Amino acid sequence: MGSRDDEHVKRREILFSAPHPDPQQAATAAAVLAGMDGVLLAKPLDPLTLEVHYHLGHTCLAQIESTLQARGLHLDNALLVKLKRALAHYTEDTERDNLGCPRGDSNCTTQVFITQYQRRPHGCRDDRPKHWRRYL
Repeated sequence: MGSRDDEHVKRREILFSAPHPDPQQAATAAAVLAGMDGVLLAKPLDPLTLEVHYHLGHTCLAQIESTLQARGLHLDNALLVKLKRALAHYTEDTERDNLGCPRGDSNCTTQVFITQYQRRPHGCRDDRPKHWRRYL
């Protein structure tokens, strides 16, 4: 039998819709989720399918999907996929409530954006003192 902690590790497949400027949405999503707290594995199975393993105590499918949608990726919205997604959201919410996980206190979404921002070379750093920035 597996350990008690292994039963809270979830494996899901996230499907993306085909008409999108990025033909490799699964690979892009795997790169985005690499810095997310609680995500153990994110690997593309094909250009539109992503396999994700995550610990339910740290994150859930709804948070992962909202992170990907905020980055501009389009999830598949076929009826069967939406039904499976809704069932997964419901069961994970129930499990997280039973584990005592707080709702809405997740820091992982903002942490992903902070990590991506720090990695990217850009000219958005302002060297002026803080009190001078207001006077533009």
